[in-house]
Amino acid sequence: MKVVQFTVPVVYQGSICVQEDILPSFYSNYHRHKEIQLTYILKGRGTFMIGNFTHSFEEDEIYIVDADEPHMFKTGEDVKDGIHAIHIFFDYEHFKSFLDFPEFDDVKYFLEHINVSKKLDAEHAVALKDKFVQINTSAGIDRLLSFVKLINFLSKKVDQWTSLYTGIPQRKFSDAEGLRINEIFQYTFQHFGDKISLEDIAAVAHMTPHAFCKYFKKHTRKTYVTFLNEIRIERACKMLIDESSESVSNIAFKTGFNNVVNFNRVFKKITKLSPSEYVHEHRMRD
Repeated sequence: MKVVQFTVPVVYQGSICVQEDILPSFYSNYHRHKEIQLTYILKGRGTFMIGNFTHSFEEDEIYIVDADEPHMFKTGEDVKDGIHAIHIFFDYEHFKSFLDFPEFDDVKYFLEHINVSKKLDAEHAVALKDKFVQINTSAGIDRLLSFVKLINFLSKKVDQWTSLYTGIPQRKFSDAEGLRINEIFQYTFQHFGDKISLEDIAAVAHMTPHAFCKYFKKHTRKTYVTFLNEIRIERACKMLIDESSESVSNIAFKTGFNNVVNFNRVFKKITKLSPSEYVHEHRMRD
């Protein structure tokens, strides 16, 4: 049986570590690491989970994951031909002495004020694809200098980043708690289309229903029902766009809702739009 770790070690390659994933799917366990992570999604889509926040991710987006921020990229069920991403890892505490020269002031300020994880949309990120590829294919001082140039460029795009603030104080999970939360999330992603009772999910966490409710709210700042509905609506949004021939009622039942009225109510509460308004707005953007 494969051991799942919550605090994952990054393989040492020097000041800057690079990992290229060309795989059937992303690593889908909720985890953290002490390094800051920069990820460029070259191919694939799905759900990005960070802290207690769920967000769809697409090709040609860039994500900055702050040090020790629990997260995972969950590959979409509709992805059949694999994923491709370049991840850059660096420990700022080991790196910052290199940035003491005044020419690096912008880079240093940007790295010291990341504070929360961030996303750069495809319209702004695609121009940086070659820079990630160059860092991946270089080594030694060439890789280090290419990385500094990348961060310098990113530091000048502050107004284009989207904050992924989760509301959860960092570094509060023990490894044991992180593994338990991972089990809860994995079960939810696998069964969100089914009826999930409080007794079912509490059993996954090896708790009584009452203890589970208190535990989940303490660690995620939201109820389990709220979290489950967010996962269901995030999936429903994808189905509304990708499966236009599918009726709203069918999508509602496939994502775990027992009636359309409840689906429409929850959908509007989360997205601030009705399903038809959501589809219309998406088509207007395209």
